[in-house]
Parts: sequence; structure tokens; C-alpha cells
Amino acid sequence: MSVRYGPWRGGPDPLAAPFDVRSAVDELAERVLRGAAPREALERMMRRGREGRRGLDALRRALRERRERTQRSTSLPNTLQRVRELLDEAVELERQALFPDPSDAARMAEAELDALPMSTSRAVRELRDYAWRSPEAAQRYDQIRDLLRSEVLDAQFAGLRDAMQQATPEDLARIAEMMSALNDMFEADARGEHTQEQFDEFMRQYGQYFPENPANLEELIDSLARRAAAAQRLMNSLTPEQRAELAGLMADALGDAGLAEQLTRLERSLRGARPNLRWDGTESLDGDGSGGFADATAALSELADLDELEAQLRQNYPGATLADIDDELVERALGSRAVDDVAALRQLERELERQGYVERRGANVELTPRALRRMGAVALRRVFADIATRRSGSHDTRDAGPAGDLTGSTREWRFGDEQPLDVSATVRNAVLRSARNSEPLRLTPDDLTVSDTERRGSAAVALLVDMSFSMHLRGTWGEAKTTALALNALITTKYPQDHIEIIGFSDYAHVMTPASMVAHEWERIQGTNLQHGLMLARRHLSRFPTSEPVILVITDGEPTAHLSRDGYSEFFWPPTAETIAATLAEVQRCTRLGARINVFMLDDDPALVEFMSEVGRRNGGRVLVPKPGRLGEYVVSDYLRSRRGRSRAG
Repeated sequence: MSVRYGPWRGGPDPLAAPFDVRSAVDELAERVLRGAAPREALERMMRRGREGRRGLDALRRALRERRERTQRSTSLPNTLQRVRELLDEAVELERQALFPDPSDAARMAEAELDALPMSTSRAVRELRDYAWRSPEAAQRYDQIRDLLRSEVLDAQFAGLRDAMQQATPEDLARIAEMMSALNDMFEADARGEHTQEQFDEFMRQYGQYFPENPANLEELIDSLARRAAAAQRLMNSLTPEQRAELAGLMADALGDAGLAEQLTRLERSLRGARPNLRWDGTESLDGDGSGGFADATAALSELADLDELEAQLRQNYPGATLADIDDELVERALGSRAVDDVAALRQLERELERQGYVERRGANVELTPRALRRMGAVALRRVFADIATRRSGSHDTRDAGPAGDLTGSTREWRFGDEQPLDVSATVRNAVLRSARNSEPLRLTPDDLTVSDTERRGSAAVALLVDMSFSMHLRGTWGEAKTTALALNALITTKYPQDHIEIIGFSDYAHVMTPASMVAHEWERIQGTNLQHGLMLARRHLSRFPTSEPVILVITDGEPTAHLSRDGYSEFFWPPTAETIAATLAEVQRCTRLGARINVFMLDDDPALVEFMSEVGRRNGGRVLVPKPGRLGEYVVSDYLRSRRGRSRAG
């Protein structure tokens, strides 16, 4: 194999240390062990942030502050007031010019001014063909037209305000040409005939009118539709009289330049392309009324963007991921540092999946076996941190068997053996056989040699965990989950010759895996069916007749359910004599099997204490009431104590 080296040409740094997610996994584990589901734990981590980076909650707070500032500074437009002021100034200047003239024509002009309607839009319309004597008055009237065109067009097309200042007929014709081409392109897209090449040519000709510099037609439609919807909501916020006045003024100002029809076509196309936007409704604005129609429209468009971004940051819809967050919206609203914060959260989410700790299945988040193993280790560390002494014991017997200490002797491997392979002896057998038969070196089952071990006595452990809704209400579920995961991790890693099964019981009992324990989400199910749990425990113990049977029960309530003759669960509160009798009968069956039942009570209710005392009297097991926060220590210590007892007995 040949290797060639060359200069690094960009991309991920090949020498960079791998992204460390172990602390994040441990943080997830801590949240899950306190009772959260994996999806909830991951969402909470993303909301709070990590290692100096803001989380989604902090970004949403900054976003709300930005929204409040924008809303306080935005008001309904004062365009009508400004038009009225310009109209009054024009009329007053014209009267001053007419007053010195003694002619009948001057008096007729004054009469025409006196007869102007009170309506601003009608007065402006009637003065359209008026022959102004005063140049200053004519200039004020022209400002009305320029103002209205500027407000309307800038409200729809960000950046047209400067182009509309002192616009010439050629400028207006150019804008009308752009709008016609834009409408043609939208309508071609609706027919499925639009191409990217057509868009690129449109931007080459008219790109100066679109400072957002959209990359394709979809981005352009998004931008224009948001502004059009904001303008419509703004119009809806005016009184009917104001709305009619402003609409009339705008129609007159745009009609002369041939723009009114193009704007109508544009709004129709945008409504069809983005019907999900808020085209109806009104806005509540708190500003001082100093802005115009275009300013208010731009502010409302910004508020709509902020609302959209907040929905993305909230992540409360099915299948939500951080990839849904629009970086451009984040940067416009909160700045580049916020983009970096989101990128850091994205990288963490991505690395948790890439490194095999988290899997997404639709809207659900599941922890992988790798994460569960680490979580079990975290649970075990938490439990052992509370145990002062860590004496494990060993209950050894001296006949050959699995999972014990090496005796120093070896023997041939037999099907079903669990002893470790003696690698040196196995390879030596293969070499000698191959040399003897002049064959290529390869291993065969006949070459395998195992190391002999001392046999250790094993135990079959059934851990019964109460999963009735009261465990969730009392806040004891997280501690019970931690205990179950810790005991499972201890047995599967340190004492693999023992066999553990976790059984959850509420109205019915179910065999639980570490994954199902972690992913469990609560429902309001009534019933504490200890009888069914003990039945499943007996079934587990019977699979290992040579192992010592051990049953550990974690519960916070007396039995309130049992299986009827037809196999269905029957719930009664308060517990009936039938439920108590059925449960104690199952206790007797476990006792005859030789299983010791040790009960860990999470409540000191007198009825529970009385019932469990009867269980201890009939079975010979112990009944313990752990102090709050020490359940795991009690259960693990009890298991280790029982192992020491078996060791001495062996």
C-alpha cells in the first residue's frame, strides 16, 4: 500500500480532537435518573445550554425583549396626517398667490378651493387637474403623490424609498416594467414553467430593487409575501374611514403610473403562493405615531419574523430539531453571537447521534445501548458514593464452572462452555496441526482450549419496581429508576453469573429492560398489582433452578389490584380481602420455591406497613424503610450482603 501526502486544502481539521460528548451524556443521565424521559432530558439540556453557550430559553428571552422594543417603537402610520398637512400647505400657498389677483379667474379658483370636500382622498383627486398659480403649492401637491408612491412601493419592496424620491416618468416606467416581469415569473411558476435561469436573468436586470439578494424564487416569494401580509394587517388595523381614505389615495397615486394593476396582480399571486401567512387580523402597536406606512409595514414584517423564529426556538412540534432554526433569522434578530450559540447546540445534538448515544425515531428520542451502559455506570457511581464500605464478597465453591477465578489448568473446549479461551494454547494447537498436515495456518474448533475456573454460585434476582401513578406523584420514581439501573449495571458487569430481571408493576406487571425503564412516560393508571409481579418473578426464577432465588420489591403502597380468574386486572380501593388473599397466596408460592422476598417501602402508611409485615412473617424476608434519597444504597447493599452470605454458605 502506498501513501501520498499533500497540503491540507480546507474542510474539517484532521488533527482536531474529537468532539467530547461524555459530559453531556452524563448530564443527560443525571436528568433521566431524576425521573425525566430521554426526550424531555435532551430538550431541557438544549433549553438551558452548556459550557458558556446560551440555550434556547436564553435566546427566546432575548428575542422577546427585541420584540417588545420593536412593538413599542412601532405605531399605526401617520401617512394620512402627513398627506393632510401637505394638502393644507398647498391650498394655503395657493390662496396667498391668488389673493392679490383681482381677476374673475382668481375668484373662480378660490371658489374651487373653498368647495374642496372634507375627505382628504377626494380633495387630492379633485386637485389632480388643477392649474396651480403658486410653484410652491404645486411642489407640495407633487410631494403628496411622491410620498404615497414611496410609502406603498417601499412597503412592498424594501429599498424602493430612495428610488422614489424625485422619481421621473422613466423611473416609474422602469418599476412598472420590473413588477410586470415579476408577476409574469410568479404566474409561470404557478404553471410549473419557471426555471432558475429565468430567475437569475430577472435578478440581473432588477436586482437593485431587492437588497435582500434572494438566491431563488422561493426566497423572493417568502420575503415579498411577509411584507404584503404585514401591509394587509396594517390596513386592517385602521378605522374603516382611515382605510378607505388611504386606499383611495394610494390607488390614485399608483394609477397614474400604471402600478395599481401590477400591485393587485402581485398580491393575488403572493396570497396564492403563501396562504399560510397571516393575511387577516389586526396589530396592536404602542408607538408614538411618528412613522409612515412603509416604516410600520417593515416593523410588522420584522415582528412576523420574530414570531416565526420564536416558534422555531420553542421546538414544541413533532419531529422538531435544531436544524429547523433559520440562521439568517437568528442573525437578523439577535446577532452573530446567537448564531454561534445555535451552532454549538446543533453540533452537540448531531454528535450525540453520530457517536451512537441517541437515536431519533420520528418525534421520539431514544437512548442507545451505549448510552444506557454509561447511564447504568452513572447510576452505580451515585449509589456507591453513598455506601461507606464496598465489600463485595465471593461465594466460591471448588468445582469446575463458569465465571470464576482461573485454576491454572486447561482443557478442550466443549459446546456451551463459558470459560475464557486460552489464546496461547489455542494458537499452538493450530500451528502444530497445520505443520503436521502441511496445511495453511487457520483455526478450527478442534484447536480451541479453555482455561479452567473455579465455579461460583449464582443467583437469580427479580427486582420488582412499583410503577403505579403514586410513584410519580410522590417524586420517588427517579430514585427507583436509578436503583434499578444501578443494580442491573452492577450485576451485568461485575457479577455476570447472576441473572437479573426487572419487573414493573401497576395494574399489570411487565418485564422491563433498562431502555424501557428510561423511556417510561407516565399515564394515570390505577392499581398496584404485586400479585402479578410476583408471578412473573417466579417465572424468571424457575429458569435458573441451580441459582439462588432472590426477590427485591420497591413499592410505596399496599396491593390494590390482582388478576381475576379470566386473567384481567381488577382494581379496588380500599383493597379488598380478595386482593390481599391473592397476593399473599403468591407470596406463599415464592416461599415454597425458596425465594427470599426483601421489601423496600417508600412510604410508612400504616396499612402498607401492616401488609408488608405479614409478607415478612410468612416469607422470612426483611422489610426496610429507606431514608429519602438512600433507596439505591439500601437495595445494592442488600444484594451485596446476600452475596456474602452465599459465599460463606458455599
